[in-house]
Amino acid sequence: MRRSWASATPPSGQAGRRTEMAKAGGNDEVRLHGLNAVQAVFARRPVAIRKLYLAEALIPRLQPLLKWCVANRVGYRVVEEDDLRKLAASSHHEGVVADVLREAPVALTTWLQDLGEGPVCALWLDGVGNPHNLGAILRSAANFGATVMLPKHSPLQLSGAAARVAEGGAEAVPLVRLGREDNAIAQLRGAGFTLAATVVRGGGDVFATDLPQRLVYVLGAEGEGMSQALADACDLRVSIPGTGAVESLNVSAATAVLLARWWQVRG
Repeated sequence: MRRSWASATPPSGQAGRRTEMAKAGGNDEVRLHGLNAVQAVFARRPVAIRKLYLAEALIPRLQPLLKWCVANRVGYRVVEEDDLRKLAASSHHEGVVADVLREAPVALTTWLQDLGEGPVCALWLDGVGNPHNLGAILRSAANFGATVMLPKHSPLQLSGAAARVAEGGAEAVPLVRLGREDNAIAQLRGAGFTLAATVVRGGGDVFATDLPQRLVYVLGAEGEGMSQALADACDLRVSIPGTGAVESLNVSAATAVLLARWWQVRG
């Protein structure tokens, strides 16, 4: 570590250094890295920021954030490249790392109660686990105004890698926690949603399907796909056509295609 610039008292000695290099403490915090990811948190919920580390070269660019840290007694430090890489556990830190309070997903019932009128698209992620895929999905969801839904027992949550890949999109996308599968399906149908299972083969051409204004795309895990029971419970089955040179698109690439098609249909 190079020097302390803010109010927090720096840990001393090797023990302190090891503490700082550890991951953000507890499940209530997530350690983010990447310029757009950190700036998006600052723009939407600055009070969630607990600690900040940055490269000296970013001081001019991050002046508003640094001034906010000083005014609100949030510790920040200017550190070397090697320290940033250790803090982020990645070389793709883009010069800034932040420990941030995690935002818990909202319950499906709450989300439906607050839902307005008009077209809505959501993504039900059944078993998706790769953080880079989640980040890319969040980026596409932010671009097309979609919501991401997580099954009741899914361990999937925002990580530093996912937030960086999302390029700020994680702060723009509502995360919804589903309840029991049959109850969630009934609630969604009661709110006017159609559930579409996205399958590699055997589904209707998504570009030729008359998609509804309120739609939930159900996307399966990387490799295994969605559970058969969930696929059977859906109202539609849709597939993305292609040359057949590969079996299917990566789940995050498929998500971008599916959302673009829904955006086109919704007008």
